[in-house]
Amino acid sequence: MADQNPELVRAQARLPWVMVGLAAGVTISVTLAGHVLVGVGFTLGAALAILNFFWLHQAISVLFSSGATRPSRRVIAKFALRYPLAFGAVYLFYRTGWLPFPAILAGLFVPVGGVLIESLFQIWMGLRNSNVDFADN
Repeated sequence: MADQNPELVRAQARLPWVMVGLAAGVTISVTLAGHVLVGVGFTLGAALAILNFFWLHQAISVLFSSGATRPSRRVIAKFALRYPLAFGAVYLFYRTGWLPFPAILAGLFVPVGGVLIESLFQIWMGLRNSNVDFADN
């Protein structure tokens, strides 16, 4: 994958940090507002989602760069087990009620928020670096 767009490589490197920053910001805000269990539930959901993202990214990278070699059993296991593990953890907290279930579900959407933030950043950078002057139109 040496012929990738350098901006795409930078965006891929930024995305995990954007997701972690988003999760930390929301968790701190919710906890400071006095909703500690909601913050813990959100953190759990975000951690599951970010771990799922990392495992998926690793599996896809290995599959595309492997060529004729077989991916390791560990990578295949992570790829195959990522949804059952996430569903199992979410179901455990749903059934027990230890943490607020809506907070866990909200945390699962952290990668979506990270991609949205990265998309807005890309649009802003594109507009900033373009030669188009929207004031003249």
